[in-house]
Amino acid sequence: MKKFWDWVTNDAGERTLRLEGPIDSDDVWGDSVTPAWFRSELESGEGDITVWINSPGGSVFAAAEIYTMLKDYKGKVTVKIDAIAASAASVVAMAGDLILMSPVAMLMLHDPATVAMGNTRDMQKAIDTLEAVKASIVNAYSAKTGLSRNRISTLMSNETWLDAREALKLGFCDEILFVAEEEGADGPENPAESVEEAEPEEGEEQKGIHLYSTKLMNQMILNRLGVEDCAGASHVSGPAQEGVNPETNAAGPDNPGHGIPDQPVIGLDGKTADGGVPFLILEKQLEFLK
Repeated sequence: MKKFWDWVTNDAGERTLRLEGPIDSDDVWGDSVTPAWFRSELESGEGDITVWINSPGGSVFAAAEIYTMLKDYKGKVTVKIDAIAASAASVVAMAGDLILMSPVAMLMLHDPATVAMGNTRDMQKAIDTLEAVKASIVNAYSAKTGLSRNRISTLMSNETWLDAREALKLGFCDEILFVAEEEGADGPENPAESVEEAEPEEGEEQKGIHLYSTKLMNQMILNRLGVEDCAGASHVSGPAQEGVNPETNAAGPDNPGHGIPDQPVIGLDGKTADGGVPFLILEKQLEFLK
């Protein structure tokens, strides 16, 4: 019977396994990776191992068994994804102490699926089982990435396909294969986003999200409420104040020391007129997405 997976041992005694094909509890057609075969090969030696994965997935329970074997293995486990680790195969990949992806590889997450038949109680039982299975899969992803369970659940429900760079950003892998370390995940010509954005050319509209400091936001709130700040300066609260620009509440020539120049006006959607988001609001949004 043809095996679509096998161990290879180099001169240094390090073992490499190429896990290719679907993952299943039983091998019906002779092309599946089964926990029983995997265990016999895994326990046939010792030392650090490298597991190459190219699999569309398969049985979540078979994958869970292989995942547990690798996590329990005494040596270091390095996982390398050369083409695809989808569905249940992505769960197996999370067992690696170090996970690397080829620049052209893909990682896919989705909700578990099953086939059920029967009455309404049977259907509800199937739904409950799928929810429990999903929770167990989230455990593996969360342990590796540190992402919140809600974030992972959303990624799964949306059937998310991640290339190597996205997987690295979200924590599903640790490195990208064949990419020089000094280049990083974004490459030499695509540096990661910096905190400070480049100033726009003259006459060019600045795009993207604008952030405002805590001090400016606090002053703006005091200004609208008509409360004095710690320095004793009275802040205007509306366009009726003399010398104040009615659109910005900024100080006018006859109103020195009052108001905030070019103060952003926040709409009901939490954004300013130019689409900017005050950084405190943005911070809460980002925290929610973690």
